[in-house]
Amino acid sequence: MNEITTIGIDLAKSVFQLHGIDAEARVLLRRQLRRSQMPEFFQRQSPCLIGMEACASAHYWARELTILGHDVRLMQPSYVKAYVKRGKTDAADAAAICEAVSRPSMRFVPVKSENTQALLMTHKAREFLVRQQTRIVSASC
Repeated sequence: MNEITTIGIDLAKSVFQLHGIDAEARVLLRRQLRRSQMPEFFQRQSPCLIGMEACASAHYWARELTILGHDVRLMQPSYVKAYVKRGKTDAADAAAICEAVSRPSMRFVPVKSENTQALLMTHKAREFLVRQQTRIVSASC
């Protein structure tokens, strides 16, 4: 029986698209999962390489899936875009992510810890408030 070695995940708000291949690059998995189904699915899945486009929720899922023994790698969306073969659909994006993560020349984004993400969020909120304050001061002149 063939075993899934690489999975590409296209993250969305509530439904995620998965695309999995074996060592010979044969497609073994094409399915959607709800957010609540993700932990259970990946607990049953044997450890494999998982690719995702880097975003705030990708860092969360990378931490969770790493705990389950998977090798999770995040990529910049602009790097993955070159691997999309057909129209902009979640399934096509998941297939492109799956292909991109297995490329030896691909550059990956380090997974941020929960504390790092919280600190960055604080900095972004402060930056927003300073921008708002500057606009208000400039408007009153």
